Amino acid sequence: MIKMVAAIAAMAFALPANASDENGDRFCLAQNIYFESANQSFAGRVAVANVVLNRVEDDQFPSTVCDVVYQAEMKENWRGNLLPVLHRCQFSWYCDGKSDLPTDSKTWMEAFRIAGMVLAFEYQDITEGSLWYHSDTVEPYWSKHLSLVTTIDNHLFYN
Repeated sequence: MIKMVAAIAAMAFALPANASDENGDRFCLAQNIYFESANQSFAGRVAVANVVLNRVEDDQFPSTVCDVVYQAEMKENWRGNLLPVLHRCQFSWYCDGKSDLPTDSKTWMEAFRIAGMVLAFEYQDITEGSLWYHSDTVEPYWSKHLSLVTTIDNHLFYN
């Protein structure tokens, strides 16, 4: 168990991951679960993961888990590194200017576990194919143009 925790922690320093990396899809999905829904119920975290997988299958979005999670407008900094533009990402945590390293190891391990189960199709899509969601604390302009499918915890899911 200690070796696995150390390996996963080491992976966190190689951000962003790629689908070609060992456990790449799982790592990327776990990051999204962790940063988007760590405070949600198990169902809420599975639902957030379902949206990522639904996007992978939809032609409007990239075709890999990592590409969906890291989809953003990018710019080159003065060092020549490509970085996401602040507030121009599909998932807000990726371009909020904060660290993308998990800080709560128990929650991170749970997100990693859930990501593995969702990728293994151990749970049906509880969002009924939703491609978008947001917290109930905001009302994004785009939500008015979509059909509300369900609410799970404090996230609203749309098609």
